[in-house]
Parts: sequence; C-alpha cells; structure tokens
Amino acid sequence: MFPLAGDDGLAAVRRATAPTAAEAALLRSPQRPIVLVRKQPGVLPEELAPGLAELGAMLPYSPLHALLLDALQRPLVATSANISGEPVLTEAADVEARLSHLVEGCLHHDRPIVRPADDPVWRSTGGRPRPLRMGRGCAPVELQLAEPVARPVLAVGAHMKNSIALAWEDRCVVSPHIGEMGSERSMEIFEQVVADLQALYGVRAAALACDAHPGYATARWARGRGMPVTEVLHHHAHASALAAEMPSGVPLLVFAWDGVGYGGDGTLWGGEAFLGRPGGWRRVASFRPFRLPGGERAGREPWRSAAALCWESGVEWPDCPDLRGLARGAWERDLNTPTTSAVGRLFDAAAALAGLCLHASYEGEGPMRLEAMLQDEADGAGVTATALPLRADADGMLRADWAPLVAPLMDACRTVAERAELFHETLALTAWAVYSALREHHAIGAVGATGGVLQNRRLADRMQAIFADRGVPLALPARLPANDACIAFGQVVEQAALEAQGG
Repeated sequence: MFPLAGDDGLAAVRRATAPTAAEAALLRSPQRPIVLVRKQPGVLPEELAPGLAELGAMLPYSPLHALLLDALQRPLVATSANISGEPVLTEAADVEARLSHLVEGCLHHDRPIVRPADDPVWRSTGGRPRPLRMGRGCAPVELQLAEPVARPVLAVGAHMKNSIALAWEDRCVVSPHIGEMGSERSMEIFEQVVADLQALYGVRAAALACDAHPGYATARWARGRGMPVTEVLHHHAHASALAAEMPSGVPLLVFAWDGVGYGGDGTLWGGEAFLGRPGGWRRVASFRPFRLPGGERAGREPWRSAAALCWESGVEWPDCPDLRGLARGAWERDLNTPTTSAVGRLFDAAAALAGLCLHASYEGEGPMRLEAMLQDEADGAGVTATALPLRADADGMLRADWAPLVAPLMDACRTVAERAELFHETLALTAWAVYSALREHHAIGAVGATGGVLQNRRLADRMQAIFADRGVPLALPARLPANDACIAFGQVVEQAALEAQGG
C-alpha cells in the first residue's frame, strides 16, 4: 500500500512501479482495488513477489490507512488477516488467537465487522484491466440475464475461488469472493453469504445449481438441501459465463483452459474447446490426455506434471525429483494417477522442465514464474514457434499433442526466456490452428477464451493478436474473472438455458 503523495496521489506508486494509464486510473478509482503493475527494478526488496515481474499496488481506501501512510511516508506491505485460502477473519479474538504466531500486535476498531470482504484484484490482459477477484467495492455485482430463469436459483459455484450467485427473473447477483472450500470456516462463511444474499434481495431460492464434481464441498452441500439440483460441468459453466458477454443467436466457439475440472467422461478436463451455446455445448477439441502421478498433489508439485509428460513420451528427465522411483512406480501401475487434459498442468510442467519451479509454495507459482521470464515483448525474441500437431480421436474430437514441447523445454542451449516464449507462443498458435480446423466443418459466429490460464497476460495478448491479425476478434472475460470466480454465474446461465429448452 502506497502513501497518497503527489498531485494525483500516484507519485509513490510510480517510484516503485510502472502503471499504465488505465492501471493508474483504476488505482485512483473509488473502488481502490489492488492492481498488479510492473515493478521498477531495484527499488523495492526482491523478497516482495520474488521471481515475479509484477507487484500488487493499492492506495489507501480508509481514513486509518491514509493517516498511517501519511505518518510513515513510505510503502507498507499489507496482507489479509486470514489463514491462506480461508476467508478473512472478522472477530478480534479470532485474529489474535489464529494469527498470534505471525503478528506482534493488533490494532482493532470498536465497530463490529458484519461480514468478511476481501480486497478486489485487477490485472491488465488483452489490452485492458480485468478482474482477478471480486470483493470490497465491486461486489455483489448484478448482471442481466439474456435468458431469464423460470424460478429463483442459487448457484453454489466451484471449490476454488468460490463465489455464489442468486438469480431471479432476468437478474443475477454474484457474491464477493469467499475462498477455497476446504475448511470448516470456509463453509461457515459460505452459508452466511448464502443467507445474507437471499435476505438482502428478498429472494428465496427454489432451485440450486452446482458443479458436477462428486467431491466438491459446495456440490455436496447442494445435494443435501432437499431441493431440485442441476449439476453443471465445470467447463460448461466457464464457457457459459463468457458466452453471456458474447453475441447472441450465433454458434460460439469457446476455449476453456485452466487447471483441472470434472469432465463429462469422468476425467479431469482443462484444455477444452466447446462449440454451441449455453445449454447445448459440444466438446470439439482438447489436448492429448496424460496421467497425473499423485493426483491433486500435482497442483502444488509441478515436477509431477513434468515427469508425467516425460514418462508418457518416453523422454528421460535427469532432474526429476522422484529419486526413489515411488511416483514412477505408482504411475506405471496406474495408482492415483487421474487422466487430465488440463493446460494449467502443462504450464506447471513447462515451469518445472525449465528449472523454474519444482515445488510451489502457492497456487500457480510455476506458471507465474514462467510468464515473469517475459517482462517485455523483446524477451525470447527470435524464437520460432509452430502450432502443436492436431489429430482426431476415435470420437472425431481434435486433440492437440503436447509431445513436441517436451524436448525444447529441457534444452539447456536455450535461455529460460526463450523456452518460456516458445511455450506461450506455441499454445497461442495452437488455439488458432484449432479454430482454423474447426471452421472448415462448422459454422462459427464468434470466438472466445476463458479459464484461469487466460489470466496469463502473455498468452491472452498473443492469442488476441494472432486472431486479430487474421481478422477474427477473440473475446476475453471482462465483467467477471476468467478463473473459477465466474463459475456460479456460468451455472446460472446454463440453468436458464436448460429451463428454456425444457430440460
């Protein structure tokens, strides 16, 4: 958090970072969000966002912030009062009890906090700032539905980056960020937000929508309410959330690229392309599937994704951390090795093979470090990339084969920046190749891309540029985050479409 110095309040921000005009305007807006901006080299300690090219900047949004920063006249490192992944703490006693091992003192207010509210986070991708997290000052957010719901619906969202949505008639209200749904406190706040949102708008849900994943805490909660429940595939919800921002009445092609989500065939999807409209998506393209050793552990241990690609393609990886061969043995016996097509796991593998991140200390660390190697358009210049080869599987669906990337990502004769550029450019070109192949046989009225992977600026920018150079606009989410924070809204859009079709 930076002090309000200078005529426009951004002097201190500009000494340490390099915000664009749009980012500067957002920083000074009444919303006062956290905005990810480029770091100025050598100004702030490298321990702040180590290995990354950006820093989350924010200006004071309360009088207390302004007083503290005016007195100090230097930036302050600020973070939420919560255990990682959980909602922020609101009770003074809870803060002191749960964070005492981290903080030396607490300054409390004498007014109670009714409900937790995270700070909103924005980042520039595709030529404009876009939300990464909805919170204080910008949520709840109300959106109009093109297709009204037949009865009030509560959509309970995803497991990660959870938010919920309440819809009635042609109105849909999306809640602020709640958090990861893996703890008792998260579920307590989830139920509080469910009750508060219905009370605030005077609407009582008559039906529920949830993710199709059988193990999601939110889905189990929905199934236990004794109400009608519509299960929506994770990536159908992603596609439908973006479709609500795209032209109506035309067939859409939507790329849904992210970590992992439960797919219609029981595998973990995450590199999909869907053709159609909400309520009628057809999966027409994906990536070559591979088996993840350790299952969910691969999300925090990128080396597992890298090892899987090497083992699948018969390539030796000398730096593989599986020194005792336990993961390899389980992989060979197909023990706890779910099949996935997730682009997010390909990013993890690329970061590990390039030597940037074998074990992640936070979600997405490997992909973020990989992108940070490309701080400007000159990084990785001179790299020649081509789209991944495509082939139709037995069901006629196109599969992009990641195998040609494995050896170049391990090539020590290339700089890490060159390897990072090759990876990003290859994926962007592959998206165009998929579109080009599909339009030969299908009518496509508009194209979009969404999912957590599209928070990556280099990938999003290059995908938009490649499509634009060939005269095809590529839509990216603008009203809600591309990540799982949009899932609840997408579930509502799917529910409305299915009801309209009599489903």
